[in-house]
Amino acid sequence: MYCDIAEGMVFRPPSEANSFILRVTIGCAHNRCTFCGMYRDVAFRMRSYPEIKRQIDYAAQAVPQLRRVFLADGNALCLKNDLLLKIMADLKQSFPKLSRITCYGGPNDILRKSPAELSALKEAGLQIIYLGIESGDDAVLTSICKGADAAGMVEAGRRVLGAGIKLSAMVILGLGGKERSSQHAINSAAVVNAINPTMLSALTLMLHEGTPLRDAADRGEFQPLSPYEFVLEIKEFVSRLDLAHPCIFRANHASNLLPLAGTLPADKQALLAQINYGLEVLKGKTTPTYNDRGTF
Repeated sequence: MYCDIAEGMVFRPPSEANSFILRVTIGCAHNRCTFCGMYRDVAFRMRSYPEIKRQIDYAAQAVPQLRRVFLADGNALCLKNDLLLKIMADLKQSFPKLSRITCYGGPNDILRKSPAELSALKEAGLQIIYLGIESGDDAVLTSICKGADAAGMVEAGRRVLGAGIKLSAMVILGLGGKERSSQHAINSAAVVNAINPTMLSALTLMLHEGTPLRDAADRGEFQPLSPYEFVLEIKEFVSRLDLAHPCIFRANHASNLLPLAGTLPADKQALLAQINYGLEVLKGKTTPTYNDRGTF
């Protein structure tokens, strides 16, 4: 359920398709990542409590049996804890069947919260934070203007988990281009290993029009991977994952050529077997069996 799209497009993780999207901020405070075009058409601002309360009241009248809420846009955690706690208290009061509250969490927004503040959010009902690691390679993180380094990503992820909040982390295949494909895969796996998130997603880089990275590619300054190279990169990435605790792994986003799903570390070898099959198909050494999405 979406509410209020007057200020730009509304975005949410795929797993929040059935959630009420409560926009507590508008846009993204950072909004400089070279690959991202999500919030380039809207100025960032924090919404006032009366604005937010009006959204809650509207949704409570329209869908009183609501069970899930996603706090949007890109920077819900930049709000002060007192306001976030007040919002979550209102949500619990307005929706008796509410079962979970989630949000995006930029690494710097997370690090500005103390462990005690994150624990308070957990106690108030915040169950999942979605962290875009993007890459564990510092050179790639600098080139895409992420505003954080690998060490900061690790600390942010660990801080979320330390508060008892589930962490859904994401990396983007191909973000290092041809030049840093191997380093991107190796160092991203190292960061994921150091965090051991609850959930992990691997998306494939899409060069969206109007983004600096697309412009760089059009000028020949960034060399995107071929389909075969994308699959080689995820093989390198998955082969280097060494997680101590179970992690739900997904690489079945619409952007992914080779859809993968499993639980790590238990399904690592099965996932690698699927990847090797995909490489054989791309080399033309075997005939693919397609699924209903047209991917193999």
